[in-house]
Amino acid sequence: MTIASKGTFAFVSLGCPKNLVDSERMLGKLAQDGYALVPEAAGADVVVVNTCGFIEPARQESLGVIREMLALKEQGKVGAVVVAGCLAERKKDELLQQVPGVDSIVGVFGREEIAQVVGRVHPPHPQPLSPGRRGEQAVSEQRSLFRPAPVRAQDDTARLRITPRHYAYLKISEGCDRTCTFCAIPGMRGQHVTKPIEEVIREARELAADGVRELILVAQDTTYYGLDLYGRVRLAELLRELDKLDGIEWIRIMYAYPIFFTDELIETLATARRIIPYLDLPLQHINDRVLKRMQRRVRRQDIEELLAKLRAALPDLTLRTTFIAGFPGETDAEFEELLAYVQSARFERLGVFPYSFEPGTPAVKLDGHLPEEVKHERRDRLMKAQQEIALAWSGRQVGKTMAAIVDGPDPEMPGQMLARSHADAPDIDCAVRVKGRGLCAGDLVDVKITAADGYDLAGRVVGSVR
Repeated sequence: MTIASKGTFAFVSLGCPKNLVDSERMLGKLAQDGYALVPEAAGADVVVVNTCGFIEPARQESLGVIREMLALKEQGKVGAVVVAGCLAERKKDELLQQVPGVDSIVGVFGREEIAQVVGRVHPPHPQPLSPGRRGEQAVSEQRSLFRPAPVRAQDDTARLRITPRHYAYLKISEGCDRTCTFCAIPGMRGQHVTKPIEEVIREARELAADGVRELILVAQDTTYYGLDLYGRVRLAELLRELDKLDGIEWIRIMYAYPIFFTDELIETLATARRIIPYLDLPLQHINDRVLKRMQRRVRRQDIEELLAKLRAALPDLTLRTTFIAGFPGETDAEFEELLAYVQSARFERLGVFPYSFEPGTPAVKLDGHLPEEVKHERRDRLMKAQQEIALAWSGRQVGKTMAAIVDGPDPEMPGQMLARSHADAPDIDCAVRVKGRGLCAGDLVDVKITAADGYDLAGRVVGSVR
């Protein structure tokens, strides 16, 4: 017997991988409730936009997508528009005033009720919202769903994944206890809540059974894992349990804060079979005074000692980091110190963001805010220095043989496939263009690197597919 669909929905997921996990959970909830996912917004009964509210460019991107969906609604091509996620959480009812055509907004922790929200905005004969005794406030409340941050981590199983089948993000905790002065995430995502080890393992098994070969661990702060729940950090223990799972070939670690990087954790990274030598370690700056104003609770000496330990224990390590250029009060000398550090540390992967003025964060009250042109000029100088480092690293890979996971056909080069080495996280890093017959997405292959193509590499498969 065929069960009739309650209606169709389209979904737009914006922002970071943590938000993408939330999107996949909402997709799963809607599918379980009888809604049918369609690939295009035009023609959908409901469009859900899961937004990012981290920094101003991300907020503008989210607003742009919302307005695009509202334009389709005005043309009669979309029935209703629901806005979810971080922008909804951060702006709350203010968002309804910015984009008044939105039918409902759902905060970060309302994601479990997304099917009920969609059901309210798309019944067969939707009931009009009436102000009632409290006037416009009542209308606003009927269109908004916000829940307090949970005291325990939410369940992320039963997701309808939108990543390729062979890799998936696994959220090991939610929220953040850091008080970095530039960051608004704790206000949107709440305090740090660790997902118990047994629940993470259960999710990982589910993902492995669904064909995942590369597991990418994400959180606001992965190295803090366990402290709130167990009274001590337990990332090393979690990694050792994940390392035992059949089906998973690569485990990649993202968002590793430099504090709580224990010797036990470093030893686990060095001895595990499936944890690849890649770390995303956001540092933000290197000057001690700037780090203190950022409230990073780490000094240059601590960073240098940690990186020396990591490099010694993991000779093939790829380090990705991010820095902020033009933080309030950053002097010319402090910027030059950061520039010199980037040139000497030689990170394989690096991103730079100009400081973003974020209302509600402590940094807005600091003295010494810099002009936008200064922030962007400093960003550009850092990226130019990193470009030379990254291109030199690519050149040194020619002639080597490295393992790579195939993502799919190369859209720019018919007959070739795009793959990634251990040095390349999806969407943010580089690619390996591969020549080989009969390759499929998810194949693990050994690739002989024959050329460097800018930041990317090119090569041919040697040996058998795994």
